Order: sequence, then structure tokens, then C-alpha cells
Amino acid sequence: MAETKQIKTALVSVFHKDGLDDLLKKLNEEGVKFLSTGGTQQFIESLGIECQKVEDLTSYPSILGGRVKTLHPKVFGGILGRRENEGDREQMAKYEIPEIDLVIVDLYPFEQTVASGAAEADIIEKIDIGGISLIRAGAKNFRDVVIVPSKAEYPVLLDILNRKGAVTDIEDRRLLAERAFGVSSHYDTAIHNWFAK
Repeated sequence: MAETKQIKTALVSVFHKDGLDDLLKKLNEEGVKFLSTGGTQQFIESLGIECQKVEDLTSYPSILGGRVKTLHPKVFGGILGRRENEGDREQMAKYEIPEIDLVIVDLYPFEQTVASGAAEADIIEKIDIGGISLIRAGAKNFRDVVIVPSKAEYPVLLDILNRKGAVTDIEDRRLLAERAFGVSSHYDTAIHNWFAK
């Protein structure tokens, strides 16, 4: 099993776009292809970078008022598929599932929405489903996938790119997976605490 992995395709789905442009430009320079949704896709294209719409991959539009955008086997199969597993590779080929090597996510601002005194309905809509699922999937498959679980990790990936190009080793991916589970744990704890009140 190769411990070093090339980043060829990135899925980017973020709430906060600030600080993302340097990372996207560097990835673009390294020849990385982008997949995205909605506002993030428009942001990527505004930088003059080509970006495939997730809905063109899945053949489903964003539905239910944006509640369902990335939750699809072609997206999650691309993240969770084990590159060294012959059965996984055969199924990915059969169902035309592309390999997704990098996932960049920044979750809906749940805690900030609660702190703002927003109404319950608005708070509920800031419980991220697709994003948290992308984070967990990318972190679970850290042997093959780089997960950037919040904007706090943008500089971590940028540093790797500046030092090595679009290549990561197992230690890089494991570190980011650990941070990813820290992000998901903190997020779910905040949601739990709000419900508990």
C-alpha cells in the first residue's frame, strides 16, 4: 500500500470562503481538479478556476431547500472507496464513481447562530448534515483521502502544498483525520448541549 498519495481531485464545500483563495490557487497550480456546489462553486469560478458542479456528477440538483446537495453514492463512494481494494475499484468503475482525494469543508456556523439569539427554526437549519458526513467519510478513509475539516486547517494544507506539491504522506493524512474527528466531536457536542437545554 502506497503511503504517499497524489491529490488529483478535490471536493470543496464550505460556508466561510475567507482564506480559501490562496489554497484554491495553489491546488489549481498543482493541476488539481475541483468539484463543488452552489456558492462555493461560484466562488471557485470567480477566481478563474474551472469547477465541476456536484449535480453534474450526481445528476441530482440541490434539493429540499439546500438540505441535500452532496449526500449521494457518487460523492461518498468517491471518498470512501479504498484504492487498494480490488472490489471497491471494480464497483467504482462500474458505477462511474470518481476518486476524490481531498475534501475541504467548513461547517454551518451552529454555535454562532445560537449565540446570536436566532429563532429555533434558524438554529435547526444550521445543523450541518452533508458537511459533517463529508468530514467523517474523509477522515475514516485517511489512508487515501486528505480531509480539511475547517478553515483553521487551510494553512496546514497550504504548508504541505508549498513543501511537497499536491502530495501527502500517511502522517499528514492521519494528523488531519485526527483534527477532523475533533471538529465533528466539538460540533456534535455543541448541538447536543443546545438540545439538552
